[in-house]
Amino acid sequence: MPGEGTLRVGLVGAGVIAWAHALALRGLIREGLVDAELTAVHDRDAGRAAAMADRLGMARLDSADEVAEQCDAVYACTFTAGHFGVARAAARFNRALFCEKPLARSLPESLSLARLVAEAGIPAQAGLVLRTAPVYRELAELVRAGTFGRPMTAIMRNDQFFPIQGHYASTWRKDASEAGSGTLLEHAIHDVDVARWCFGPVSSVTSSIANFAGYEGIEDTAAGVLRHAGGTTVSLVSVWHSVLSRGSARRVEVFFERAMVSFDDDFTGPIAIQTSEDTVTRRCDPPAFVEELRLPEGPVGIGVRPYVEENRNFVEAVTTGAAPSPSLTDALQAHEIVDAWYRSAASGGQPARPSVESPHEPADGGCRRT
Repeated sequence: MPGEGTLRVGLVGAGVIAWAHALALRGLIREGLVDAELTAVHDRDAGRAAAMADRLGMARLDSADEVAEQCDAVYACTFTAGHFGVARAAARFNRALFCEKPLARSLPESLSLARLVAEAGIPAQAGLVLRTAPVYRELAELVRAGTFGRPMTAIMRNDQFFPIQGHYASTWRKDASEAGSGTLLEHAIHDVDVARWCFGPVSSVTSSIANFAGYEGIEDTAAGVLRHAGGTTVSLVSVWHSVLSRGSARRVEVFFERAMVSFDDDFTGPIAIQTSEDTVTRRCDPPAFVEELRLPEGPVGIGVRPYVEENRNFVEAVTTGAAPSPSLTDALQAHEIVDAWYRSAASGGQPARPSVESPHEPADGGCRRT
């Protein structure tokens, strides 16, 4: 799309995550950091779509197809079961696609979505936002540098209150027909992705899941061990609880051969590096444009800032013809680990190997604008 003018962006879904992307994009557009416009929005809740349209000056449309027809890039920000329909609309009109995680309710559905996109040859990016979190980028760089030796083991925990309440208000997350399953697929897929990104391919998963809240097919506790091909083991726990005073939180501890690295914040840290000589604690800063971007004051701005860089990356990839990253293949590799986790849990904790037939990547990142 280079040289063809302003990128028209449409959102399908107008919930919390759609607002995060919309406000991040609005800030980038206002500062002239991307050549784009927020054009249209659709949500199955017409009132919710109207609220976004009125606030941000967008058109409210009646279907994903209408959004794709009138826009150059489409964001899939619906309930998980709705992602395939958005991808199909983007493919039909040859539009770029940003698909929130998880891609779909299961590995087979995710494969179908990725094949559809690959066959259409449209550029697509997965919403694996921790890939642009400075603290995880620092961890990945420490692993690759090898300064402290090999990573031996990592302990990772994520938790949040069950997101059918509070500011999330995603009531569909208690419905397996719309969400697919619970905290592992809907939340911990981020952690699975960065574990693979930092420590390499996963050779086996040993795990369990549990359901305390009682929503059928929706686990709210998942505990597992990922064994990476390079020898690292990762112990990961994901919890949806009812402690409404807690926000979404993460704790990571990594033992290298000659250092222990830890952090509690999943964006800027700080990250602590303890060696035999001393302990160094430092903040991991995002790019200057992320820090300086004007966003809403208070908690809203704090919540939106982690999404700024991934949105700039997507728009710039689409407008320059580059391949967006993380790709849908990256997302599939996380899905195959999650699928192995569920298979291990179903077998009573027997190890399961991730396996998937990945679709080919598009030959180029371009798409046609009409």
